[in-house]
Amino acid sequence: MATAGGLSGAVGISARPNSTAACLVQKVGALSNSLPGAATVQVSQCQNKARNGQAIRCAMATGKEHGAVTAASSVDQNKGGLRGKLNKVVLAYSGGLDTSVIVPWLRENYGCEVVCFTADVGQGAIELEGLEKKAKASGACQLVVKDLREEFVSEYIYPCLRAGAVYERKYLLGTSMARPVIAKAMVDVAKEVGADAVAHGCTGKGNDQVRFELTFYALNPELKVVAPWREWDITGREDAIEYAKKHNVPVPVSKKSIYSRDRNLWHLSHEGDILEDPANEPKEDMYMMSVAPENAPSEPEYLEIGIIAGVPVSINGRNLSPASLLAELNEIGGKHGIGRIDMVENRLVGMKSRGVYETPGGTIMAAAVRELEALTLDRETMQWKDMVALKYAELVYAGRWFDPLRQSFDAFMENITATTTGSVTLKLYKGSVNVTSRKSPYSLYREDISSFENGEIYNQADAEGFIRLYGLPTRVRAMLEKGI
Repeated sequence: MATAGGLSGAVGISARPNSTAACLVQKVGALSNSLPGAATVQVSQCQNKARNGQAIRCAMATGKEHGAVTAASSVDQNKGGLRGKLNKVVLAYSGGLDTSVIVPWLRENYGCEVVCFTADVGQGAIELEGLEKKAKASGACQLVVKDLREEFVSEYIYPCLRAGAVYERKYLLGTSMARPVIAKAMVDVAKEVGADAVAHGCTGKGNDQVRFELTFYALNPELKVVAPWREWDITGREDAIEYAKKHNVPVPVSKKSIYSRDRNLWHLSHEGDILEDPANEPKEDMYMMSVAPENAPSEPEYLEIGIIAGVPVSINGRNLSPASLLAELNEIGGKHGIGRIDMVENRLVGMKSRGVYETPGGTIMAAAVRELEALTLDRETMQWKDMVALKYAELVYAGRWFDPLRQSFDAFMENITATTTGSVTLKLYKGSVNVTSRKSPYSLYREDISSFENGEIYNQADAEGFIRLYGLPTRVRAMLEKGI
């Protein structure tokens, strides 16, 4: 399942206006890639940290500097809220309606300071604009923004790609992979700011609540988890607007999409509205990352994808960082109508749901890695890899990223794909991805053996004895049935 309860790809929440609390903005560089063969990207990091409420200045991804000032919170630290007392809560934040009302709700119900957290996982600059102002207007004492794009691709997407993890035959796990990297960052921020709780805006019907909370439990079981959608009386958009007005929270004036969407560097998901009926064909104006295959260029495009140890590292001979490589493939694939998936899936909580996914770059990557494995993996290894991949995908979908079982599976995948190195040339044409060439220094394909001509290594006459022995159980069974 892609989204839950207005939780966007930015993931997060804001707080209430007319508060003396101001905002602190941090932009922290992503972790460098630890997978073999992938280029390391240079990301500027904030060198100054807030200490005892002092102001800091940090360089953002755009190269511009944003000032941040902290002030004493208006929250009375000696009093609790309607539901209890928490000191400080780190809240996943996007700046939308749902997230905007959660901050005053937390302050009212738990008497706490609220630190808004936003993760940049490639959802786009538009979703990140104006977050400081929104958080300040809602009453947050602090806004933390972290650039997780490189970490997301190298430490989460690439392991799944290497494993060949696909949920229920189609879903390439776009949202499933993003939630643990965001939740992990929230745990880190909670430690940095001294928070005793974390909160999210996921509904009680979706998968994301499980993904966030299992990560919280795995990394810091002492943190209190608050899930407002499972506690409050707000039942829909109108209730949320009314609550926002009552607490002087500016209601976002942007046009409400008829679809529930989640976007990150790997994919864009669409749910809701006419898609809730599986019989309805998606409308073309819904798609945002890809053109309709019939409107794609009339000439095919060829791409050579370089791969080292099961993960892509280059396009047409150009080495790129993981995030940069994926972003470029998204552009190329989207132009050719690649990666559209329409599926009905089984949510973790038991119900079925229908979603439409756009994963142009990921579809290209998956095709390239799979084709190279045809050269480098033997039959038994490939079969076991495919079987383990099913369980791997299930664990990721269910939010069990930090489970010892997934980590053990990952060690297995890393080991068997150590020789999955080489290049694959793909032909992109009107929604299709076809392989035209594959090469590897570790190829198990031998032309001198596979040729129809007789050779020194393979004697065709040897096949007779092999067939007699291989078919012996079949022959014995037939003899029994015929009384021979």
